[in-house]
Amino acid sequence: MKIAVVGAGAIGGYLGARLALAGEQVTFIARRKNLEAINAHGFRLILEDGSLAHARDVRAVERYADADPQDAVLLTVKAHQVRDLLPDLRALFGPQTMVVTMINGVPWWYFHKLAGPYEGRRLDSVDPGGAIAAHIEPERIIGSVVYPAAELVEPGVVRVIEGNRFTLGEPDGSRSERIEALSQAMIRAGFKAPVSKDIRGEIWVKLWGNLSFNPISALTHAMLEDICRFPPTRALAARMMAEAQAVAEALGVRFKIGLEQRIAGAEAVGAHKTSMLQDVEAGRALELEALVGAVVELGRITGVPTPTIEAIYAAVQLLQRTLQAQHGRLQIQPLA
Repeated sequence: MKIAVVGAGAIGGYLGARLALAGEQVTFIARRKNLEAINAHGFRLILEDGSLAHARDVRAVERYADADPQDAVLLTVKAHQVRDLLPDLRALFGPQTMVVTMINGVPWWYFHKLAGPYEGRRLDSVDPGGAIAAHIEPERIIGSVVYPAAELVEPGVVRVIEGNRFTLGEPDGSRSERIEALSQAMIRAGFKAPVSKDIRGEIWVKLWGNLSFNPISALTHAMLEDICRFPPTRALAARMMAEAQAVAEALGVRFKIGLEQRIAGAEAVGAHKTSMLQDVEAGRALELEALVGAVVELGRITGVPTPTIEAIYAAVQLLQRTLQAQHGRLQIQPLA
């Protein structure tokens, strides 16, 4: 299978290297030092047990037009970065190319083939003006939920922290030939790649934690276990999650685990900085719309109140605006 990985960072590198080692034809879309390192040395993985896996037979290109049309395009960038890929991304598309959205949060295609009164609606929070939908035909979409944690430690080198599960799903819940082929390719590469009949339900279970713990951590600079063990912030996260659950259920989603069980799972992760806190500390743009703003928009669409989520959303919006205006970052430093 010809597979392009768009976003040769931690998750993209993990996926691409393992798929290449399993015999798939992998092309990374990369830039600058990452591009040079991959073309010079291939892609290297430091696995959970400390062993090294080296995928030498990969290539990297900067210009999308330098890659052939692909069987599958894995989007492993952040949600707010997808617009920056347009319209160049289309150079990777052939008639049957799948676009696999391995992105946190509510996807721009959420209402595609969602049976019911909202089918076909657009989410302005994640696709303002419909630019993404205009450049990526919805029929190409395969949904995915990313569970592993990894980090890009240097150009062309990823350390796997834990996990190997990537749930896949067609927007209409079908078990198509194409998703079976993709799942089998990922399984051959050593991943768990189950095909879900309810990919939106899977998305919501992960989003449930991200929409609460990420913005709370961005505002407080606390790690997951601290948020969960401090009663006021644990209660705050629970209120946000309860509001989100009401929104999801109004859209037909049924949660397979309880709210307290989800919080306990986050607490068990321990002293972990959320991705949004890492972005605040590094001065990077935040995944705010896909993780929080979209839930607020879905609440308005369904008529479900989300006052707690909206309050936290407003605070993090201002934080992001302030950091961008000052071209700065925010970190807690120990006193001398």
